[in-house]
Amino acid sequence: MINCVVAVFIFAATFYFIFSGKLNRAIASFVGAITMVTFGVIMGFYSQEEAFRAIDFNMIGLLVGMMVIVSVCKNTGFFSYIAVRAAKASRGSPFRLMIMMGCISAFLSMLLDNVTTIILIIPITILICDILDITPLPIIMAEIVLSNIGGVGTMIGDPPNMMIASASGFSFDDFIVHVLPLAVGAIAIALGTLSVVFRNELKKSPRDFTPILAINEKAAIRDEKALRKVAFALGIVLLLFFFQKSHDFHHAFIALLGAGVVLVMVRPNIEEVLKDIEWPILVFFGSLFILVGGLEKTGLLNIIAERVVALASVNYNLAKVSILWVSAGFASLVDRIPFTTAMIPIIKHVGELGFNIDSLWWILALGVGFGGNGTPIGSIVGVVGLSMSERTHTPIDIRIWLKTATVVMLATIIFITLLIGII
Repeated sequence: MINCVVAVFIFAATFYFIFSGKLNRAIASFVGAITMVTFGVIMGFYSQEEAFRAIDFNMIGLLVGMMVIVSVCKNTGFFSYIAVRAAKASRGSPFRLMIMMGCISAFLSMLLDNVTTIILIIPITILICDILDITPLPIIMAEIVLSNIGGVGTMIGDPPNMMIASASGFSFDDFIVHVLPLAVGAIAIALGTLSVVFRNELKKSPRDFTPILAINEKAAIRDEKALRKVAFALGIVLLLFFFQKSHDFHHAFIALLGAGVVLVMVRPNIEEVLKDIEWPILVFFGSLFILVGGLEKTGLLNIIAERVVALASVNYNLAKVSILWVSAGFASLVDRIPFTTAMIPIIKHVGELGFNIDSLWWILALGVGFGGNGTPIGSIVGVVGLSMSERTHTPIDIRIWLKTATVVMLATIIFITLLIGII
């Protein structure tokens, strides 16, 4: 019992420093992990070897590989190119521009890091809206919200999905079959909701569309040869993901293979690429795995899993609905990654107690993915988007967020709740 109390205290104290902002989250999680191992060794419930084995290196490798590919792709100018093409296709209509830029953000977030997508797309959006003399608020909100939703659609679109794939053994095509259709439905619901909320802003006609037509989108491509090579490498990665089950490739191997192909073919400045890798995020992930591993060794997670099983024994759909709403609620208020890290071993324990847990993995992915839109701190995309909107005359504040993104979150979670029986 004392082991459990100590582990929970360390875990809770670490999360306090993470969420309060008093310490950088990578530093807080790293110190928490070291503290967990130290007390685990002294008290005999968690060894150094067990802590090392708790780290999911398959997931870490997947993240590193995709970060390298995105870094090289970013420098080709591809993101700027598609943004200008979308602006031209909209013919200056704020409504069409919102739909196009939102869908582009969703699509890119299915294949690439959604934070990078937002960082590159929003400045272009602000520039286009300034030229047209229209408010960028609806477009930016659509980009943020749909980036979070789009990331749920594939295995590589969102870090929680990568974690779930690594823990469950699900392949890339498993996510395409089970989650992507639901993400597409949620995208339609989000666009419908935003269209109603921003109906007055979207009716405004642009001042002059001629300057947009004058922009040469091809000039945005800084390195066409490099872009072709990145597309080739990304094609290999996606192809291997589709055939992953038949060849038994690990997620990390495929992503790192793609990164290797990109580096050999493009030969970028390796120092610049290494700067783009989010090392603090990798430290954060590794440390969280160690923290949760310590909790697991105390038996606490097994107790929680037994409670879930008891609920599932009464009504399995009720258990799924509970996990969905709890996941969305936590993801709205705290970082989705720690919550996902904590839920993974719980779902595994439920499986060990005799239940088919495939649907629980999908419910977790959908809950934490859509729940990230609940508040500005629910996802990194929200934090970054909020900060970048301050460059405009209509920055996003909490009031705007609550009547747009939060409503979208509730609408999409209700949508999944209604379909809970077939997931």
